Amino acid sequence: MGLLVGGKWQDTWYDTKSTGGKFKRPDTRFRHQITADGTGPYPAEAGRYHLYVSHACPWANRAMILRHLKGLEDVISVSVAHWHMDSEGWRFDTSTPGATIDHVNGFARLHQVYTKSQPDYTGRVTVPVLWDKKSQTIVNNESAEIIRILNSAFNGLPQTRHPEIDTYPEDLRADIDRLNERVYHAINNGVYKAGFATTQCAYEEAYLELFKALDEMDDRLANNRYLLGNRQTEADWRLFTTLVRFDAVYVGHFKCNKQRIADYPHLSGYLRDLYQVPGVRETVHFDHIKAHYYASHASINPTAIIPLGPDMDLDAPHGRDHLSAQ
Repeated sequence: MGLLVGGKWQDTWYDTKSTGGKFKRPDTRFRHQITADGTGPYPAEAGRYHLYVSHACPWANRAMILRHLKGLEDVISVSVAHWHMDSEGWRFDTSTPGATIDHVNGFARLHQVYTKSQPDYTGRVTVPVLWDKKSQTIVNNESAEIIRILNSAFNGLPQTRHPEIDTYPEDLRADIDRLNERVYHAINNGVYKAGFATTQCAYEEAYLELFKALDEMDDRLANNRYLLGNRQTEADWRLFTTLVRFDAVYVGHFKCNKQRIADYPHLSGYLRDLYQVPGVRETVHFDHIKAHYYASHASINPTAIIPLGPDMDLDAPHGRDHLSAQ
């Protein structure tokens, strides 16, 4: 897992020595917006924009879910990186089912997309990436902003099949923002804080905060079908992509083993409920997820052995329909 420094690739792991063993996720750099009204350098147009993703990545999974929910398959094209992140980062090839070539630029490596946008780029090379085919540059590589772009920027296009779906409704925005803040720091990024920690103290701090937050979410879901009542919002999908990876990867690989999501009375059914939303299961590729984590992090799993388990039946009845009637 490397990065670019002045446009040159370096195979360098995260620096945890300067942070007392704590993992700190660097900020994303490309933060432009796509406008629904046609103004500015990046107006909403069908066929103009492209997503670079990995099926392994929870942040990219968010974008793929929103692309499906909004019906943007004919608006935004996609390239899928191979699950294995080697010494030169994400790559594009078709040697594993579900991965693709780079359909837009023909690059072999994702870092080439970054240096095409900014030749002297310094920083991590991450997915998802929202690319503009017209100006040949990255529009945005921050997943939280990309899902909001997908939620609203293309609603006026005839090719958008579900403009009526709104995952960031105006009357819930303050509540969504507060919940996202808690979930991001303690859960979404919390599993990485635990898994990438290099001191016992840093690991335990992240571990305890992670499970405190999961307990909070389980309590919240006791009487609410979704995190904010009876409506699915972006807060649910931001949490979902961590939950769906939790038992398969984070419990073992990242040592988040106090309990599984399957052991929570409400989170377990909630996970199945979201997974069974039409089209969502098609965005979840457990073969990519497990292979990526267990085979790409040599400092954590040097043998690169990929576990066969656990058995997960996410198609089992979720038993949460009655909550919508309360």
